[in-house]
Amino acid sequence: MKTNVDCHQLVAAVSDAVIVSDAGGAIVLWNAGAERIFGHTEAEALGRSLDLITPERLRQRHWDGYHKSMETGTTRYGAGDMLRVPAVHKDGRAMSIAFTVAMLFGPDGKVSGVIAVIRDETTRFNDDRALRKRLAELEAQLAAKQ
Repeated sequence: MKTNVDCHQLVAAVSDAVIVSDAGGAIVLWNAGAERIFGHTEAEALGRSLDLITPERLRQRHWDGYHKSMETGTTRYGAGDMLRVPAVHKDGRAMSIAFTVAMLFGPDGKVSGVIAVIRDETTRFNDDRALRKRLAELEAQLAAKQ
């Protein structure tokens, strides 16, 4: 089915972050949603490493998995699985993000990179943590009364 949808316009219009990185991990696409979520402009992000948004303590693990995916052409987070991980904003604050990833392949069938569609879930994460804390407090109070 042929469509008149302009893919560039579609990616630009999406409010979630859409980030594409090449096989080496350099950012090659950074939409307005990525700028809104992470604070870096497109000009600041393009050509940079994904370290831009990866907390320092998680970088080695991230790159180990990334390079393995580039070698094998597969990711254990495919098929629509939602991955939830910490990230870092331009201003240095910690974030909680949820995203899906898909491998990209060139005409030769070799891996050319990865696309991620990312949503900021920091507020939801913090709300869930506060609810779990409050539940634990209430359970402790109830246990103390018995």
